Order: sequence, then structure tokens, then C-alpha cells
Amino acid sequence: LAGGFGIKMARGSGMKYEMVVVGALETNCYLVYCKETRACAVIDPGADPEKIIAAVADLELKPAIVLNTHGHVDHIGGNSDIVKKYAVPLAMHAADTGMLQVSDYIELSLLLGARNSPPPDRLLAEGDEVAFGRVSLRVIHVPGHTPGSIGFVAGGVLFSGDTLFCGGVGRTDLPGGSWKDLERSIRERILTLPEETIVLPGHGPWTTVEQERNSNPFLT
Repeated sequence: LAGGFGIKMARGSGMKYEMVVVGALETNCYLVYCKETRACAVIDPGADPEKIIAAVADLELKPAIVLNTHGHVDHIGGNSDIVKKYAVPLAMHAADTGMLQVSDYIELSLLLGARNSPPPDRLLAEGDEVAFGRVSLRVIHVPGHTPGSIGFVAGGVLFSGDTLFCGGVGRTDLPGGSWKDLERSIRERILTLPEETIVLPGHGPWTTVEQERNSNPFLT
């Protein structure tokens, strides 16, 4: 996992994943796929849809669904292009569905080349399972960065969105943010996962639950 780049195999499962860094804010878009069927979930296509499409083609993947960890424009700005390209459904938490109009963040949207997102086809909640191929991701609801922030867990891996980073946490000064909720989400929903769980955040390098439990300065 050095550097967090390249194709990775989740522990004890047929799930693999590839990270594609997109946009001026260097958002981590993840292609999570079934090794056998090549069915794929696209997590947080925030920008650079052509870069994501190229990676899908290189890996010979078959997108089945687009997933958003939350509704900020740097995570949803490429939804429209990816949904249209592959004719796949979009899924996110209900609490963030009011954040899909990129015109609410006009300067950032122009910087990212973001488009308004279509409405979600499926609303996700705590404990839901998202299945594609022979892979299934479990949804955890982790409000704080936004009210509808969620993570996806499978095979000893957590896709954490902007809730928890390597040595950091999500900001709570944007509309809908709450430090109280964020801290509770991290302590009760993430740090309670097995310590060897790999955390793949929405920006920056990967980490582990153990590392953040022991050394994250925002949680000590």
C-alpha cells in the first residue's frame, strides 16, 4: 500500500480498488470492483470524468453504480458525466441530496469543471449493503462533515470520505457541519472498527484505524 497508489486487493475478499486523484482539490475517486466479474462502483467522481473513464477502460471494468460519501461539489462534480456515460444509478444519503446543484458553489464549480448532479436513484442509510458483482459494501452513517456523510466498509477497508484523514479530520465550518457530530461519528463508528482496518480518505494518503486512534492530534 506504499503511497496509496496502484491496484490494491482487499483482505480476504474478491474486492479490489484503484484510486484516481481528480480535480484542483485532489479528491480521491475510488474504483472499487469485483475481481471476478469486473463489476465496479465509482466512489466520489468529483472532477476529471475523462480521467476516471480512462481508468475504467484501462482496467476493463463494468461500472454498476456511482456512490457519493457526501454532497460537496469536489465529490459530486463528475456525477452527471459518469452516470450518463455508463447509464448507472447514483446513490447517497438523503440528508445531502440538497447539495447537488453546483451553482451553489459557483467559483469552485468553475475551477473543477463541475456539473449539476442528477438526483440519486437510491438513498443509503446506516447498515445498508451495496452489492455489485460478488462484492458488497456496508454503509456507515458518519454525520459531522455534512449531515449525510457516509462511509463504505468491506474486506478490512473503509472508504471514509472527508470524515477522517491521515492525521486529520473533516472540516465542520461549512453549512451543515458539526464538530460534536463529527467527533461522535469518528469515535463510535470508525475507531471501533478493527485496528488493522485500512482507511481510504477523500483526500490525501491512506492510513489505518490503529494509527489514527493512537496519533491523530484531533482525537487525543
